[in-house]
Amino acid sequence: MIDFATVRPIHTERLILRGWRTSDLAPFAAMNADPEVMRHFPACLDRAGSDALVERQQDGLRREGRGLLAAETREDGVFIGFIGIIRVNFGGPLDGLPEIGWRLARQAWGKGYASEGARACLAHAFATSGEAEIVAVAPQRNAGSLAVMRKIGMQRDPAGDFEHPRLADSPHLQPCQLYRITRARWDEVQAARD
Repeated sequence: MIDFATVRPIHTERLILRGWRTSDLAPFAAMNADPEVMRHFPACLDRAGSDALVERQQDGLRREGRGLLAAETREDGVFIGFIGIIRVNFGGPLDGLPEIGWRLARQAWGKGYASEGARACLAHAFATSGEAEIVAVAPQRNAGSLAVMRKIGMQRDPAGDFEHPRLADSPHLQPCQLYRITRARWDEVQAARD
C-alpha cells in the first residue's frame, strides 16, 4: 500500500507538479508499459514495477522533501507523467548529487512541458536548498532528453560521460551523457531570460 506524502506543489504557467495520488497509478502504469515512452530504458514496467517506482518517490518526498513529482496540466488536471529531482544512487562519482529527471506520456510530448517543469524544479531547488550543482544523465541516443537539458541551461560535461551501471544489460543504451548546472550558471540563465 502506497503511503502518499503531502508536498507543496510547484505551479508553472501550464503545469502543477505535486505529490502522487491514487488516481495517478493507472495512467502511470499505462505510460510505463508503452514501448515508445520506455525506449530509452532497459524494459517496460508492469503494474507492480510502476507502483514500486511511485512508492520510492513517495519515500524520497517523505524523507528528503524531494523526489519525482507527479505532473498534471493546469488546464484540465490530466496526469502526464513526472518531473523532479532525486539523489543519484547508482554508484560512482555522481552518487549523492541531485539529479533532475522527467518522463512524460506520449500525448504530452512536443509541447514544452518537460522544459517548463524542469525549469521550475531547478528554480525551486536552487531557491530552497544549499545545492551548488544539479546534474542530469541520459543515454546518448535520447535526443529528446538531451535537448531538454540544453534548453534549461544545463551544459554537457564530456569528461563525465560514462557507461551507466544500471544499463549494463542494455548496451544499446550506452554510453550516457552527463549534463550539469551550477547555481551561478542558473542565475546567468535566468538573467538572460529576463
